[in-house]
Amino acid sequence: MSRFAYVNGAYVRHSDASVHIEDRGFQFGDSVYEVVYLYQGKLIDAEPHLDRMERSLDELQMDMPMSRKAMGLIMKELIKRNRLKTGLVYIQVTRGSATRDFPFPSACDQTMVMTTRRMPAFDPDKALKPLKVKSLPDIRWSRCDIKTTQLLAAALSKQTALDDGYDDAWLVDEAGFVTEGTSNNAWIVTKDGKLKTRKPSHEILNGITRQSIITLATEKGIEIIEEAFTLEEALEAKEAFVTSASACLKPVTQINEHTIGNGNVGIISEQIARIYANFLKG
Repeated sequence: MSRFAYVNGAYVRHSDASVHIEDRGFQFGDSVYEVVYLYQGKLIDAEPHLDRMERSLDELQMDMPMSRKAMGLIMKELIKRNRLKTGLVYIQVTRGSATRDFPFPSACDQTMVMTTRRMPAFDPDKALKPLKVKSLPDIRWSRCDIKTTQLLAAALSKQTALDDGYDDAWLVDEAGFVTEGTSNNAWIVTKDGKLKTRKPSHEILNGITRQSIITLATEKGIEIIEEAFTLEEALEAKEAFVTSASACLKPVTQINEHTIGNGNVGIISEQIARIYANFLKG
């Protein structure tokens, strides 16, 4: 846990950090967030994360609360104060505090919060613990490309999966296609060794780690297919895995009661994990 948090211009003890009870992020989920991975003192893909934050804010008719340079300085200072070497930097921006009402307030100062969380460095030799996922209907709203704090549907799906003895859920749309996990992008490896992951649209969040892995894998000559796949395709896949800033990459070896491949971490999943680990180090 963070020793210090950043809240609206001040570095405060994490236990003392707070926002107003009428903050619109609390009242309406009228806010966006980003999570940036810090690996051995290096912020990974910070600019793409801030690009996505700016896009999400724009979709909600909000501006960035400050310049990129200022936000970068705050991140570095918070990392320093929390003596963080490897972990996550969480950034949340809300429209601010105003009398509770649905229309956007005409004048309102934005709220910005940052926290950090310590976690082990990604290591393919240690971090490739297989996941079991449960397929569930995708009940989220239709703008999943905006990284908002409206995460109740994802939380309900995750809890359902955990209650049923699984590690996570893969969400499936009305047409039978997998969209993504509760907090990660879903991938399969086809029988002929190609990587398939859903094309960016309003139905998924275009993960920054997802984008990096597409670039890295392509450079290594691995073919990427950005195309929706059905649950049935996933069940018959050679391998499957998920990616996110917090997890980097985790293999999926079971979907519902069905074992994927031979039930072990696949060769291509391990290869991609090592490619990404080398990217982190380099």
